[in-house]
Amino acid sequence: MKIKSSLSVFAGILLASGLAFAGADDAAWIAKCMTDNGSANVAPEVISKYCTCMNGKMDANETLSISAWEKTHPSEMAACEKEAGWK
Repeated sequence: MKIKSSLSVFAGILLASGLAFAGADDAAWIAKCMTDNGSANVAPEVISKYCTCMNGKMDANETLSISAWEKTHPSEMAACEKEAGWK
């Protein structure tokens, strides 16, 4: 429950900040990605970095969620895991 609470806080921060220069659509996708990865055994900050990285690699017109897109883009997923410090 503590992880879900932490993820909710980070998702709220991302949504409130607008991800600095990203649009609300990006913030919503990243928040969904963070929720999808909430059970991962890594810090919420790592999940946030990973999801933000993945969102940045996706085309602006992509209709798949980050979690669905990563399954068809393993090299981008690996790069973002490394950048975020996931592994």
